[in-house]
Amino acid sequence: MLDLERYVPALLVFLANKLTSGASAILRRHFGVGTTEWRIMAMLGVEPWIAAGRVCKVIGFDKAAVSRSLAMLQDKGLVRARSHHSDGRSLVYALTDRGWRLHGRILAISLAREQRLLGDLSAAEREVLIGLLNRLHRRIPAMNAPIDVPPER
Repeated sequence: MLDLERYVPALLVFLANKLTSGASAILRRHFGVGTTEWRIMAMLGVEPWIAAGRVCKVIGFDKAAVSRSLAMLQDKGLVRARSHHSDGRSLVYALTDRGWRLHGRILAISLAREQRLLGDLSAAEREVLIGLLNRLHRRIPAMNAPIDVPPER
């Protein structure tokens, strides 16, 4: 039997679901964007003028969801697009001035929520946690590699 209090994939998913649910309620109520849009805005804050494919690769979303969210962010005047300098067919995206202002407001709330989450951890424990999470992240390709499934008996 699976022990859900010790099975790491379940613990990570449960935590992520609860964090996302809480963030989504705040973002929609106060800023009119969802967590997908905020994650894209956060990515554009770190790497402006990037393609949707880059966002998908880093964040782990499918291209359709990213494309829909980018279109919505453009409609709201938060993101702008231009042709990629080396390939006139593909688009790259960046925050507008309005997008940067909203980014700053949401970032402040996101960092405050992170402090609440980590409040019981010492600085050393936080560093260990971040290191472990980064190590797990690097293991995702191995986790998602093809696996031999034994035949049904």
